[in-house]
Formats: sequence, structure tokens, C-alpha cells
Amino acid sequence: MAHAVIRTGGKQYRVAAGDVVRVEKLDGNAGDKIVFDEVLFLDGEAPKFGTPLVAGAKVSGEIVQQARGEKLVIFKFKRRKKYRRKNGHRQSFTAIKITEVHG
Repeated sequence: MAHAVIRTGGKQYRVAAGDVVRVEKLDGNAGDKIVFDEVLFLDGEAPKFGTPLVAGAKVSGEIVQQARGEKLVIFKFKRRKKYRRKNGHRQSFTAIKITEVHG
């Protein structure tokens, strides 16, 4: 099974065909096709390392879901100062099913 390392949303992900990956929010709706051109590494009989990108390599996928993650509670507190701040955050994400790794 061929693996690849792609870059999207300022992060790097190790993917293979059939994987479902949660990445930073991308434009599109569920069912839309998406192609990642920023491939940093391709696995196989002869691994290819990019400098920084592998020329001609692509990873295809399909958007499965556009959603928001679990709620995180941010609580700031300073003792003896009557300082308390409570805040919440839900990060948006896009779930992508990897369909094909083109070398």
C-alpha cells in the first residue's frame, strides 16, 4: 500500500488510499472531489523525497463531512486577584476520504 505525506492547512499528514483524515477547514461540500498537489514524500518500491515537493505527485480524495470538533474550555485564573475568565472554542474541520495516491 502506497503512503504519502501531504501538506495542507500548515500541517503535514501521512495518508494512504482508504484513509479518512481530519484536516483544517477547506472549501467544498460533502461529496466534492479534492486534489492535494503539495506532496512531500511518496512511499513504494523506490521512495521519493521532495525538495520540498515531489514533482508530478498528487493525492486525490473526497470530502466526507464538514463539521466542528469537540468543545474546548479555556479557563484563566489568578489566585487572590478575583480574576477568572471562561471561554469556549470549537474548531472547524473537514473530513476527507483518500481515494488515490498518484506517483
